[in-house]
Formats: sequence, structure tokens, C-alpha cells
Amino acid sequence: MTLASFIDRLTNTQSVEELWKLHCEKMQSFGFDKIFYGFTNYRLGRSLGDPEDFVILSNHETSYLDWFIGEAMYFHAPMVRWALKNEGVTSWAIVRSMLEAGELTDKEQDVVMRNQAEGFISGYTISFKSVSPRSKGAIALTGPRNVPQDVIDDIWRRHGAEIVAINNVAHLKILSLPHVKPTRELTKRQLEALHWVGDGKTTADVALLMGLTSATVEKHLRLARDVLSVETTAQAVLKSALQNQMFVVEY
Repeated sequence: MTLASFIDRLTNTQSVEELWKLHCEKMQSFGFDKIFYGFTNYRLGRSLGDPEDFVILSNHETSYLDWFIGEAMYFHAPMVRWALKNEGVTSWAIVRSMLEAGELTDKEQDVVMRNQAEGFISGYTISFKSVSPRSKGAIALTGPRNVPQDVIDDIWRRHGAEIVAINNVAHLKILSLPHVKPTRELTKRQLEALHWVGDGKTTADVALLMGLTSATVEKHLRLARDVLSVETTAQAVLKSALQNQMFVVEY
């Protein structure tokens, strides 16, 4: 299959599950057995936001993900640190350089040791261009267990440009698909109030449009903020949109 044909197939997927299966198969054809994709829209300073709001896709075993995500070890992963500070692509060879230079904390060294024990010793990380200061997405492409970095570097020399292009398209497509199932859904009244606020209406305007008092509108907005675990109504509008609870065309 040509690159153009694959990109066309990728961009026509209708769900994250369909896209991810196709993408994993393609990356495996290049020699990358395990893949980890992460995206947040709620980054602030050193915090990546609430893990419940992350978009995480991976074909790693559950036991590894329970450790890496469940125990928040991602926060200490050297390549995650690199991805947060950079955009573009880098070989995992830089981890050895970080170790030799004494740049890794004890926790970061623990992550490196665990990965080595798992046989994850080679790969590449792509840090995608951020669309806002609070967003960050990256993908880790891991070589087969115990395959040295120089073998993976050779694959990258031959196919790196194609791999980056495919991953960039996959990243953009993921952001366009429904990928977050809310743990708590908004009521129709809460959604309606957020819709009007999202359209630029004031509380007084919303009260008039919904036939309610301003106090009742404020109550709906407050409850919406509570459901979404955010502090401001603007954040509630953004988060509900990202969860595909609003601004969705129904057929």
C-alpha cells in the first residue's frame, strides 16, 4: 500500500478504535511493536492536568500500563520530560546521554530500569506541535524487546520521514474523533445553559432565552462545573465540547 493510500484509509476511519488498530499494524510493519500515545488539553506549568482527562492509547500490556499510568510513573519518564520541553522527533539514545551526564533523578532512573527490565531499550519519541500552551501530545514508538538502538536508528534513517508523516496525520485525526466517554453526563438544562454561554451570551441573556431566573441559570452552570470538575464556566464549555457532550450535530 502506498503512503497516499494508507493516509486516505487512516483519515476515513470513523472511530478511535478503528484508527488505533490500523495505526498499530502500520507501525508494527516498520518494526515498532509497542506504541504509547498521550494527549492533554489541560497542561498548566509542570502539571499535565487530571489523568482522568488524558487521551491515552496504547498496545502495551495492562500490567505495564497499571504501573506507568496507574502509579503516575509517566511523570518521571525521561522521554515524557523531553516531549514536554520540545517539539519534533528524537531517538531514545538521548536517555543514555542523560544517564551519563547525571541529569536523571532517582525516580527517572527507576523508570529507565523498569523499561530495561521489560526489554524496552530502543525507540523514538515524536512530540507533536501544540495548538495551545495548555495542550501537548506525543507518541512513543518502541522497538522489539531487547533490540538495540542502532538497529532502530537504521530503520529510522530509511523510513523516518514516512513514519513522522503518518503519526502526524494519526494525531490530528484522533483529535477530531469522539475519544472521551464522560464518567458523568450533563443534564439537558446544564447543556443548554453551556451552549448559550458558548455562543457568547451573558447570564441575563441565558435566563431570558431559557425562561429562567438568573439565579437558576447560575445554579445550572455551577452544577455543570461540578460535574466536569472544573473551576470556571469557560473551562466547562471547553471540556464538555472535548467530551462531545455539546456542539455535536445529531442525525
